Amino acid sequence: MTLRIIVAGATGWTGSAVAKGVLDAEDMTLVGAVARSAAGQDIGTVLGRDAVGVQVSATLEEALKEKCDILIDYTKPHVVKGHAITALNNGVHVVIGTSGLTAEDFAEIEKLALAKGLSVFASGNYSITAALMTRFALMAAKHVADVEVIDYASAKKPDTPSGTGRELAERLSAIRKPSNAKPVSELSGAKETRGATIGAVQVHSVRMPGYLLSCEAVFGAPDERLVIRHDAGTSAAPYVAGTLHAARHVRDVKGLRRGLDQLLD
Repeated sequence: MTLRIIVAGATGWTGSAVAKGVLDAEDMTLVGAVARSAAGQDIGTVLGRDAVGVQVSATLEEALKEKCDILIDYTKPHVVKGHAITALNNGVHVVIGTSGLTAEDFAEIEKLALAKGLSVFASGNYSITAALMTRFALMAAKHVADVEVIDYASAKKPDTPSGTGRELAERLSAIRKPSNAKPVSELSGAKETRGATIGAVQVHSVRMPGYLLSCEAVFGAPDERLVIRHDAGTSAAPYVAGTLHAARHVRDVKGLRRGLDQLLD
């Protein structure tokens, strides 16, 4: 069965690479693309290819006039939640690649997906190697109590922490052992320097020139330390295979599932 796909954010850094991947996939058909900046143009020519007969829409509602099985969203933090809700209300499964959603946002999306009998898959990072970082960190958290997360990005990244860092912290919080560190509430001085508490994990975000995208889980034990880190380059290519893999399997999910590592087995 050929999957009918709409890509929202189809002209963005990652979205454009994913749209090309869908066009190249033998088991997928790109039936729609959403990008206000290119509305009315053929998505093929926008991506530097021959025309493919698919016009870019200014809104998701417009794109959903075409029959669609799955929405892949790589838009903006303030847009993605509305897109997910709109897609679900139109009977469409969702793959979320956009970062910035909170645990409360995901809970609302999951509730609607379950009510509609549809599926949503979300990951803070669709790189296979980033998924392995998450898996290894979760393994380590079962044996080492103290862990904190640090994410690094350029000065222009709009959200903090990164989707990778937030998701990692939330998932570590669900399985970690009690920390040996003094609680932030009991500290004196500038408590903000201990980072933000997400779930039960302290998260620190570095935003400045000279950084691309990195995330690390730092584990500490008496007389030893373990750092599990993922570094990304300047290309969006690493995220395409994972995103398409999620699209192929999203319908196997009941409600909402998060974390590409869960689809690696």
